[in-house]
Amino acid sequence: MTNIKQEPNRGTYLLAEPFLADTNFRRTVVLLTEHNDQGTVGYVLNRPSELKLHEAIPDFPDFAAVLYEGGPVERRTLHYIHRIEELGEDENEIAPGVYWGGDYERLKLMIMSGHVDPDDIRFFHGYSGWGPDQLDGEMETNSWIVAPSRPTFTFAQDTDDLWANILKAMGGKYRLMANYPPHPSLN
Repeated sequence: MTNIKQEPNRGTYLLAEPFLADTNFRRTVVLLTEHNDQGTVGYVLNRPSELKLHEAIPDFPDFAAVLYEGGPVERRTLHYIHRIEELGEDENEIAPGVYWGGDYERLKLMIMSGHVDPDDIRFFHGYSGWGPDQLDGEMETNSWIVAPSRPTFTFAQDTDDLWANILKAMGGKYRLMANYPPHPSLN
């Protein structure tokens, strides 16, 4: 990755600043799926839920995919990002080979017929959202670090160290930030 300062855009990551006080976002990695003058939408990639997908959605097929906490907004909604090109015209490519949403009924049929690999899709309950100019204000206070996305990180199986791994890949001062303790006062 590069050490050049990036701006938030669709398909980029927002990494919480190491000492961000907001507990909803402490050390999170948010994949942005929308960023425009209407606002910003994204999903937290490194907060697996305690819920199983088929427990949260009773009519959903039993499928070995993790359900993530996408953010604090509308936690009773289901969203997904994937790398399955065949999901239909409703697909929304947010980064090369990475899609947001798609034909939900077709997805269920593809899962039931064994045509979806759990490693190629991420499900989220809720999302992270910012109103017009809200994220820009948070960027001015250095609450977020922007990084380009990579499918290997977006679909990583081990999300415990995702925040640190992305910072390390960015190099320079970010590599150092990856090693900051979560609570410096306890150091």
